[in-house]
Amino acid sequence: MGTPAYTRLNVDERRRQLLERATALFATHGYDELSMAKLAREAGISKPLLYHYFPSKRDLFEAVLSDAAEQHLRRIETDDTLSPAAQLTIAVGAYLQWIEENTGAYEKLLRSAGIPEVRELIDRVREETAKRILAGIAPDGPPPKVRAAVRAWLWYMDGVCLDWVRERDLDKDEVQGLLLGTLLGALTAAGFDPSRLSTP
Repeated sequence: MGTPAYTRLNVDERRRQLLERATALFATHGYDELSMAKLAREAGISKPLLYHYFPSKRDLFEAVLSDAAEQHLRRIETDDTLSPAAQLTIAVGAYLQWIEENTGAYEKLLRSAGIPEVRELIDRVREETAKRILAGIAPDGPPPKVRAAVRAWLWYMDGVCLDWVRERDLDKDEVQGLLLGTLLGALTAAGFDPSRLSTP
């Protein structure tokens, strides 16, 4: 009875390794530049074995994106006993740290936003992030202006981060301060009392 469990562990481990390798390849080459043959070759396995795990390039790409989204959302999780301001500071810092460590992948992801799967991933992450922010600052439900301000700020964030990685004339702390400051400004303009951000 021990063999099936051992085999299953190997299958899961192999799939995880393939996802990790595919993530690196998609980040370097982009979706349209890769074929299943090249993916299999770079992963050091046969093409039939790759098809065994992922029936098509789209299935593999969707699995990579789904895994990336889950990792991102875990990365920005914070202690909900902290004040909203502290949680936002920690989450934005974690996000910028990831971009700093994966600049190429970040640029490639945003440049691939025309691909439906990428667009869906970006929209999903933005919406989940907006929900987390709004739950922290307005647990009883946000006024429409506050909701709109938070959603718009997340779009603005990508603009700032793209400028950061392309121009390379701001440091991470300056970018973080700019992002947090503009969020505060947007919330204030939406009628939100900024003092509420400091209360756990």
